Amino acid sequence: MSDALRLVDITEDQLEAVRQIRMAAFGPMGARDRDEWLKFAAKFVADGRYLGVADGDDIVAAARICAFHQWWGGRRVPMAGVAGVVVSPEYRGRGVGSLLMRAVLRRSVENSFPLTALYPATTVIYRHLGYEFGGGRYRFSFPAADLRTLGGKEVELRRAGPDDAQLFLDIVGRLHATRRSSGPLVWPVDEVAAWLAAEDNFAFAADDGFVVYNWSGEDLSVDELIAGSEQTARALWATVGSGSSVATSVHAHISPGDPVHLLAGQEADKKAEVQRWMLRLLDAQAAIAARGFAPGAVLEADLRVEDPDVPENAGDWHLSVADGSGRLTRTQSGGEAVRLGPRGLAGLYAGTPLSVLRTAGLASGGSTAADATIDTAFAGSTPYMLDYF
Repeated sequence: MSDALRLVDITEDQLEAVRQIRMAAFGPMGARDRDEWLKFAAKFVADGRYLGVADGDDIVAAARICAFHQWWGGRRVPMAGVAGVVVSPEYRGRGVGSLLMRAVLRRSVENSFPLTALYPATTVIYRHLGYEFGGGRYRFSFPAADLRTLGGKEVELRRAGPDDAQLFLDIVGRLHATRRSSGPLVWPVDEVAAWLAAEDNFAFAADDGFVVYNWSGEDLSVDELIAGSEQTARALWATVGSGSSVATSVHAHISPGDPVHLLAGQEADKKAEVQRWMLRLLDAQAAIAARGFAPGAVLEADLRVEDPDVPENAGDWHLSVADGSGRLTRTQSGGEAVRLGPRGLAGLYAGTPLSVLRTAGLASGGSTAADATIDTAFAGSTPYMLDYF
């Protein structure tokens, strides 16, 4: 690596150079997309959330940090979403990506994010930096004609628009808390309003649910559908399915445990698509305190964490769980501590059973007799996201 390489905060006049690297990584960008991308990227520059690597005066790598909240165990946890990680082709394989990502981790820690997540183009670099798979983004396809027959005609639906953004957030928040969801993102109200204002989207609301969908070629695609009752779920899915006179299939980004899997007469197409995303803890103490845990679970366990890239996480900890909440406190070294690196800690946080982590070499030590109690505390529905970033 060149001695001239240095970490920088990307400035607006450097965005065109970043765009050129991005096209080398992800393909060409049209003029209209170019203008939209530059406008979008400038927001990250203004907030100090666009980092880069420069060789002399030339930008050779860049990444941006999205300020999200993410549901974990039915509670919202601040999360740094890492996106747009690009390295100029001639600098790949020379440690530039690792240099950049370590700066991203440090900036995210400084901005008080307990968690970070990303969709990996390759897992090798991110695992080396402590990320591990946390969940997936699932797309299932159903016959439109089958959904059309689900009923729910007694439920009153209305067209929804930008003024309903806060209502949508309130419905989502209430239902994710009740279901103890893990993984979905929480978007700012202005972003939700812009989504509902898009002329290509069709949005309908009920008192306890909503749907946003659009055309995808000759099929229909559901961005989000959430319902708090059987009849509302039936009504919303039937509304989407009402396009079956033209559409053969309805593609939907939903969780593997969505009620539609139990309502639909025919199972989803077996060719379901899954994009896996990775998770990392940046502040283990804050991440545990913010997360929801299984109601009724009672746990006292010692952990020993090794984390060379975020040393604040390293050391001996005592984990307590009760009444759906968790607490991590510093403690003295214990011989029965479960030993975890950052990948194992991320896997545990996401609900991966300790037996699996042990078999993968990501956990060791402690008493295996206590593994089931620890698993129960972190257990819940399959972590999933609806959005790609």
